[in-house]
Amino acid sequence: MQATRNADRLALSAAAWLRRALAVAALAALAGCAGMNGNPDSMINAEEMAAHSDDPIGALIVYQYTHGQLQGYSHNPILSEALEQLGTPYRFGGTSPATGFDCSGLIEYSAEHSIGMKLPRNAAGMAAFGTPIARNQLRPGDLVFFDTMGARYSHVGIYLGADRFVHAPSTGGVVRIDDMTIAYWNSRYTGARRIPMRVAYDNARLRTSKR
Repeated sequence: MQATRNADRLALSAAAWLRRALAVAALAALAGCAGMNGNPDSMINAEEMAAHSDDPIGALIVYQYTHGQLQGYSHNPILSEALEQLGTPYRFGGTSPATGFDCSGLIEYSAEHSIGMKLPRNAAGMAAFGTPIARNQLRPGDLVFFDTMGARYSHVGIYLGADRFVHAPSTGGVVRIDDMTIAYWNSRYTGARRIPMRVAYDNARLRTSKR
């Protein structure tokens, strides 16, 4: 019995290693097509990102975003802060890297720590805060909402680009990138909101000037 358990563990470890290796290899190939030219630093970033996602295309979008290669899109500090939390464990009610995050906790933390903006604590409150955006008009940094618990706005993430979003999924998971077009997320998508960044920056500058 013990030998069987050990064999199972080894098989699972080998499968996990192979999945990660394939993700890194796929990302490296995509990176070459994107013009990274085999830069060793790019390969290090690729391995780190592949460790947090089984989606090599999503990992490439992260690379392109963080290196300013997504044409037509400006840097979004809330999204950038959320990407810094990749791999942080999910925890219901969590609002920091130390405690872990739930879905709205990740958004709240990212907004406050990037631009000093205080957002509503839950997904429904965030949906009431921003400006509604059509799905075909999504930009990196927009909030995307899903019905995962029988409520229209019961889950929230941050749009990354190319139909990917970063979020804190559920118990046992970690902050990660997922594809909005897969059946589960596509069927539960309920809308998007754009945070008024001009107001956010003005408020952040005002708070800084008062210190």
